[in-house]
Amino acid sequence: MAGYFELKPAAGSQFMFNLKAGNHEVILTSETYASRQSAEGGIASVKTNAAVDAHFHRKSAKDSSSYFVLVAVNGETIGKSEMYKSAAAMEGGIASVKANAPTAETKVLPA
Repeated sequence: MAGYFELKPAAGSQFMFNLKAGNHEVILTSETYASRQSAEGGIASVKTNAAVDAHFHRKSAKDSSSYFVLVAVNGETIGKSEMYKSAAAMEGGIASVKANAPTAETKVLPA
């Protein structure tokens, strides 16, 4: 099964999305957006920017967990990953975003 974006309402009449792998695991979580249209623009940005390795900023948390942030050309954060126990697992998450995002369909969840 292919990966997909799940677009859903968030607190305060805002919207957010998750990119899920074919196994339904979340591989990228967006920031919140003021409108559905803006969130859809964020999804389009993920599809475009996922192809560029330099747009994945690899990070380490205080507890030594690894995670990544996907940024747009302008440096704005588009989404963040979950925390991974190892850098190798994080690289697997990045590979999954690269493989799934460009062709992922969007499922819109009801309010």
